[in-house]
Amino acid sequence: MKFKDLKFTETKIPKGIQALVKFGEYELSIVQNDISYGGPLLYEIAVFDKNDTLIEMPGITEEGDTVKGWLNETNVELIMKKMYSLTLDTGTNML
Repeated sequence: MKFKDLKFTETKIPKGIQALVKFGEYELSIVQNDISYGGPLLYEIAVFDKNDTLIEMPGITEEGDTVKGWLNETNVELIMKKMYSLTLDTGTNML
């Protein structure tokens, strides 16, 4: 999956956009808003498990941190490739 394939929806609180991509039992959240790490110009990601719990994911987030910010489109695309490598799932964009 490429960044251009992501389907973002608008969020109201905080005002911004979000895309959700399912990789097997995991869901990758990609957000951009006024309070995300990177503000309205860059993206922030987080990974949720099958219980909808925010988790650390080695290779995606740093140890002790569940959110990774300050990402551009290329960074997000690389993270999606890593998610594929970890799950062997090509990813399904959720709306």
